[in-house]
Amino acid sequence: MLANDVIVASTAADGEAVEAIKGHHAQLAGKLAVLTDAMLWAVERGADFEPARAAALAFLTGELLPHAAAEEDRLYPAATRTERARPLVESMIAVHRIIGSLVERIRIEPPLRAAASGHALRVVFDAHLTDENERILPIVAGNPEVSLVEVTHGMHELLGHARPTNGAEPSHTCGCGEADTDTPVLDVRDVPHSIRHATVFGAFDAVPVGGTLVLVAPHDPIPLLHQLDHRTSGQLEIQYEQRGPEAWRLRLTKR
Repeated sequence: MLANDVIVASTAADGEAVEAIKGHHAQLAGKLAVLTDAMLWAVERGADFEPARAAALAFLTGELLPHAAAEEDRLYPAATRTERARPLVESMIAVHRIIGSLVERIRIEPPLRAAASGHALRVVFDAHLTDENERILPIVAGNPEVSLVEVTHGMHELLGHARPTNGAEPSHTCGCGEADTDTPVLDVRDVPHSIRHATVFGAFDAVPVGGTLVLVAPHDPIPLLHQLDHRTSGQLEIQYEQRGPEAWRLRLTKR
């Protein structure tokens, strides 16, 4: 099953819950991409690594690990009511332990090893989300004896927040005039349309005030830009660097 495929839910409400969870997954992945890239760039440029490490750890301990804990507490038990899902759930929990170990390495290791652990975490997490979206969620949503709405009720850790949270962010606002080589680039041309907007939202949430995200899209993302402008209360600056035909490249700055 691909991310664009429709998950057959037992009720319309459960179908909406599936989309909310998948959207939150995309936001987490987008934010993780920006924050782990920031650590790599700091190492490559010989810049101060600690702000990038602190920003990543604030997200990992404040959002990603609580999300994993909520899955183990609420989502995975619901999945194990279907017998064929039990081995899969065991493997998902094992991946959570790997994620936790990588987070700890980011916390304690010297910069080069911490940045490498961040990159490894991103790869593991992306694969993990694919399994959750394409294997766990269809099992839970398709079981008429399980209400995904009830399973996720009140669980912001599973469904995400309507607005971005205020955590530590990597910053480069000194106005020193250095080349903008550390500007994160998010290429969403191969991201399924159903989660593309959420991926961009998560990535832009990780950009500090005064910072920029370079977005590469398969078309002119006008509806996305309207939504992003609304999420930032109008504090969005847009500059086109390329207008097709195969890619649209935009610089999105958070004012």
